[in-house]
Amino acid sequence: MGALELKGITKAFGTTEVIKGVDLTVNDGEFCVFVGPSGCGKSTLLRIIAGLEDASGGDILLDGKRVNDVAPAKRELAMVFQSYALYPHLTVRDNMGLALKQAGKSRAEIAAATDKAAAMLALGPLMDRRPAELSGGQRQRVAIGRAIVRTPKLFLFDEPLSNLDAALRVATRIEIARLHRDLKATMIYVTHDQVEAMTLADRIVVLRAGKVEQVGTPMELYNNPANTFVAGFIGSPQMNFLDAAALGFPPGQAGIRPEHVAISREGGALAGEVSHVEKLGGETLVYVRNDLHGLMTVRLFGEHDFAVDETVHLTPDQDRMFYFDTDGHRRA
Repeated sequence: MGALELKGITKAFGTTEVIKGVDLTVNDGEFCVFVGPSGCGKSTLLRIIAGLEDASGGDILLDGKRVNDVAPAKRELAMVFQSYALYPHLTVRDNMGLALKQAGKSRAEIAAATDKAAAMLALGPLMDRRPAELSGGQRQRVAIGRAIVRTPKLFLFDEPLSNLDAALRVATRIEIARLHRDLKATMIYVTHDQVEAMTLADRIVVLRAGKVEQVGTPMELYNNPANTFVAGFIGSPQMNFLDAAALGFPPGQAGIRPEHVAISREGGALAGEVSHVEKLGGETLVYVRNDLHGLMTVRLFGEHDFAVDETVHLTPDQDRMFYFDTDGHRRA
């Protein structure tokens, strides 16, 4: 079991309040991702769950038991950090089994646990190497394996892919998703990368300035954002925001995702000039500056040719528009 409940969690450093009353339930076996911009409090909240920071107020419950005053080592959690934090003088096998050795487990128990984790992470041929002999992706897999052998109630990941190159990030992301399916364990994962959040999460918690803006599945947040912050943060490229009053709607903003904007050379609702074109092979991103609404992004599938400074016309799909009031809240 690994159900987590946060009740009214606050955290202040001196007079600066960084976590402002967070209430959240993470179900047993769920993959929950905390996402938000730098400084939103997501890593601080993770450290509070782990016991590495004390909450200023509120309760942390693991399987219904309050653990605020329980030492980190006694919370039955395992944490994987952005830095690999491996002991350079120990082999992969010894790094992975160290926590079990310190807990007084037998050699046979340690060997069985490390071999099982190594098989899950394809680390078998690397078990006698030291960290200096491994790539960044291999080191991160060792760090994950070290967490697995402890069979924790809850896995905590703090931006574990940030130090990897693009190809390794994708490969390791797939491994973490497979690992979650195999272990059926509860995982909380912190990232600033909304693509990681969308591809890994059962549910996403969007944080801003120490508060939860919205909680939901990736597609719930994508298709039904509660406000302009969530609408703009979830989705890549970012949602376009237009002046709703200029379109004949009540004052506020209208939002439209780049894939829901048609572009043509021969007429449409909004005229503009092409500012930049990104040809990515499978898709083309066209950035168009409109005098009234500013820079807008159009996402086209496949290869398309548009020239910088070319005049084009944009037509947003009215059925795919989002409307927000002057405070940024979604209109029904």
